[in-house]
Amino acid sequence: MTAATRSPVVIGVDDSPSASAAVRLAAREAARRGCPLRVVHAFIWPLLRVPLGPSPLGPPEGGLRQQAARIVDEAVAEARAAAPEVAVTGEVVEGAPAAVLLRESRQAELVVVGNRGLGGFAGLVLGSVAAQVAEYARCPVLVVRGEERADGPVVVGVDGSDHSALALDFALDAAAQREAELVVVHAWSSPTAQWAADVPPPSTDVTAVEAGHRSLLAKMVAAARSRRPDVPVTERLLSGPAAKTLLAEAEAAQLVVVGARGLGGWKGLLLGSVSQAVLRHAACPVAIVRPRTADTDATDAAPTGAEATTS
Repeated sequence: MTAATRSPVVIGVDDSPSASAAVRLAAREAARRGCPLRVVHAFIWPLLRVPLGPSPLGPPEGGLRQQAARIVDEAVAEARAAAPEVAVTGEVVEGAPAAVLLRESRQAELVVVGNRGLGGFAGLVLGSVAAQVAEYARCPVLVVRGEERADGPVVVGVDGSDHSALALDFALDAAAQREAELVVVHAWSSPTAQWAADVPPPSTDVTAVEAGHRSLLAKMVAAARSRRPDVPVTERLLSGPAAKTLLAEAEAAQLVVVGARGLGGWKGLLLGSVSQAVLRHAACPVAIVRPRTADTDATDAAPTGAEATTS
């Protein structure tokens, strides 16, 4: 399959100061994957019924629609400069930001969003747009935050669930594309850790529990190594809170990867405390991986109109 026939990496842009960095990262990500890059700007103003053309008292090149076109043109130029080998296209798409990106995700290899923005993408990570895109996207989502590094490992959190297996596959390919080490992290807590000092814990064999977690991690790492023996893989079985453990391991990473759902410490990852902690505090870009879904499934409940705005 040629780059021209592959699904694109999609980047949502605005005119915020952080947009250029997000566009450059998306272009390099498309180059690594051998995919085209599609730049989109969500143009919400028609939904709000405001004038779109230039003011009678202003220059003819003014107006909201002209401004939107300039945003896309500048982002396309930025992407082509960052990755000249990538085929880059751009479009102003009418709609609310979350709705636009969710529609784009149906045919995308990956959706890339910045961690801060103006206008349609304001408050992306902490607001409703981020939650909607991460929850309902039909493909993996890459949130650009922290520092983009040219070295360091790719870090992935796993727990044995199907979603974490997908995250591990994504992380394995990402490490291969970057010629980087893959660090596979599995956090666990002793069953006695939640008991107060003056309350005797239940009679649980902590050693056996730890051995079970170690076996689970070893099986997942063995499967990864068999699929991509060219990628150096390191396993980390660590005791402690999942979010804190993963953030610590990812401090010097190029990318941290998490699954959309999980078991144990990773359950409800997108909407729970672990995902919020990773998205708020990770020192590098964050990839959220979920299964690719058909157009007829429950994700059609995702917001698609003007209500899909930022908080």
